[in-house]
Amino acid sequence: MLTTKSQDLFQKAQKIIPGGVNSPVRAFKAVGGNPIFIKSAKGAYIYDEDDNAYIELINSWGPMLLGHAHPKIENAVRNALEHSFSYGAPTRREVEMAEMIIKMVPSIEKVRMVNSGTEATMSAIRAARGFTNRSKILKFEGCYHGHADSFLIAAGSGMATMGIPDSLGVTKGVAQDTLTAPYNDLATVEMLISANKEEIACIILEPVVGNMGCVAPAQGFLKGLREICTREKIVLIFDEVMTGFRLARGGAQELYGITPDMTTLGKIIGGGLPVGAYGGKAEIMDNLAPVGKVYQAGTLSGNPLAMAAGLAMLHEINDNPQIYKQLDDICLQITEGIAEGCDDLGINYKINRVGSMFTLFFTDMEVTNFETAKTSDLAFFGKYFQAMLKRGVYLAPSQFESMFISTAISEENIKQIIKANKESLEEILG
Repeated sequence: MLTTKSQDLFQKAQKIIPGGVNSPVRAFKAVGGNPIFIKSAKGAYIYDEDDNAYIELINSWGPMLLGHAHPKIENAVRNALEHSFSYGAPTRREVEMAEMIIKMVPSIEKVRMVNSGTEATMSAIRAARGFTNRSKILKFEGCYHGHADSFLIAAGSGMATMGIPDSLGVTKGVAQDTLTAPYNDLATVEMLISANKEEIACIILEPVVGNMGCVAPAQGFLKGLREICTREKIVLIFDEVMTGFRLARGGAQELYGITPDMTTLGKIIGGGLPVGAYGGKAEIMDNLAPVGKVYQAGTLSGNPLAMAAGLAMLHEINDNPQIYKQLDDICLQITEGIAEGCDDLGINYKINRVGSMFTLFFTDMEVTNFETAKTSDLAFFGKYFQAMLKRGVYLAPSQFESMFISTAISEENIKQIIKANKESLEEILG
């Protein structure tokens, strides 16, 4: 398929935007070639500037649970537009959104709206530090919590040592307050807590990881973290920016029956518009200004357009609980078809799936953390991505990302994805 207009736009973009993109993974560095530029989207499809159609398996990295431009969400935004775009003042919809979130998410007694997932996680750890009067946080390798300084930290040479900055511009001082452990490893968590007694304010993690690819928590992992945090008076934060309202009405915490102290949200609660939120126990949230001394603010927080879109999305989910069975069935059919194609051709692979999230890893190892994810054949994935794109299937342009399924995917789409998978693998194998 021709992508002339996309190529021209990318050439222009590189001269005026760093790397030609406004978020790094979009540059296709991990898969080769140049990015395609999207003009529009509807239902299960996105369309590029050259009018090529692609079946969409990213769905704006999660929020398009019902597919693109769902009519109820579109109508909600159109109605909100009539009353202006932003006020910088309280609105009825903010209260309604808070009520909906508290009703649906088990851990949240009070919630505050922000403008992105990064802002939500950054604010949540500040609130945890203010509540506990402790400085350090513990995160897990491969979990992505946005690009705030505290989260761009790699593990040190030994698990009991302090982290080191994973990005230029992050100071060593910030890194000293961030501890890092392998995902699904309770023993290392216990060791880090023992070495930093009464210094750790919070443990933050994706309860189902989406940013090393889709990785589920091992049996007992979340329960063990809950017990540790209760014992040590550490705030347990679930980053459900991806998983919130995607895996269940109440997110991963409902799915696994584990209640954190705080939760961060995004994506689906904006119906695709920029949004974030963080909430939790009232005793923690009441430390925020203007009630308490933990400061956080945002001029565009609770934006009326985002609230309108998000409320339409949440009402649709709340009123139609069968959505999750539908999503699960669609994703299961896709992954079973992909697995059959890989088996027929003798491909080394593993598929991790939780609900409507999945990742195809090109490795023969079980993927349970970032180290095992990194055993994947990245060159093979790059070829696979390009072959699938050529056949009209748009995958995440990185081995270390999850796919996100929408209810807009039809039986015919499923057949097309499975056929494209088989043909792409055959092309690569020659």
